[in-house]
Amino acid sequence: MEFFKIKRDIPFMSYGKITTSISLVTFLFAVFFLAYKGLNFGVDFTGGTVMEVHYVEAADLNKVRAQLTAADLADAQVQNFGSSHDVLIQIPLKANKAGAKLSDEVMSTLRQQDAGVEMRRVEFVGPQVGKDLIENGAMALLLVSLGIVGYLWIRFEWKFGLSAIIANLHDVVIILGFFAFFQWEFSLSVLAAVLAVLGYSVNESVVVFDRIRENFRKMRKAETAEIIDNAITRTMSRTIITHGSTQMMVGAMLFMGGETLHYFAMALTIGIMFSIYSSVLVASPLLMIFGVSREDFIKPEKTEAEEVLP
Repeated sequence: MEFFKIKRDIPFMSYGKITTSISLVTFLFAVFFLAYKGLNFGVDFTGGTVMEVHYVEAADLNKVRAQLTAADLADAQVQNFGSSHDVLIQIPLKANKAGAKLSDEVMSTLRQQDAGVEMRRVEFVGPQVGKDLIENGAMALLLVSLGIVGYLWIRFEWKFGLSAIIANLHDVVIILGFFAFFQWEFSLSVLAAVLAVLGYSVNESVVVFDRIRENFRKMRKAETAEIIDNAITRTMSRTIITHGSTQMMVGAMLFMGGETLHYFAMALTIGIMFSIYSSVLVASPLLMIFGVSREDFIKPEKTEAEEVLP
């Protein structure tokens, strides 16, 4: 399916040095903010109390926040959960209060204004559990990255595999850099989005790399830059349709999914935008830097003299 037909190849590789330089600067900024500010881990990672309460009428979140602030719980996060009647309250770990005692105190505070409020669910996350989640999340990222490297190494020549993993990790670090810079809450759902972006980004790289490999066999007289430009241009229609459709669904979650899905959708949105950029303007120029050539796929034919020699 090709809705957007581009007749002339776009010279992407002529801007390769500029785009890779921009990517390097952006990557370094992301690393700086990760080191300087760090991630704002949510209750899932730091430990605390998570409560889901239900109101008979639509809940006034500002009023709920004011009640909790008056009860010395100003750091509690309050958001709708599923509907306007259900509220999710996340309270960071308190050194002098146990989880059960804290949840009773919160319910007592809320019932002073609305006696009909009901507790639907309460969960306690200890500091050790949060530490384990951070370690397991980092391990998950590492294992996914190694799996992608192995897959690309088997499917393509090593230069393709190395280019793709650099581009994919570039996307992940950029997402984390955004969350560090703006101090958005980093929760388990955001970690799931980051892992999803890794798979999503490598899929885009594989599509472009497949076309490049095919072009090396078909375009016998073309230069490497022309082959890559043609491959990217020929896949542009597919890129626009795929990413446009995906972003429509993610955009619906971002703007209409409520606070619970907001940062999950935000991470996916950043990942989608940068996966397009990295697959076209990072991974492909890296192939040029690593010296990819037709000989990587097609062995040169031996002359008669070479065939005679032992």
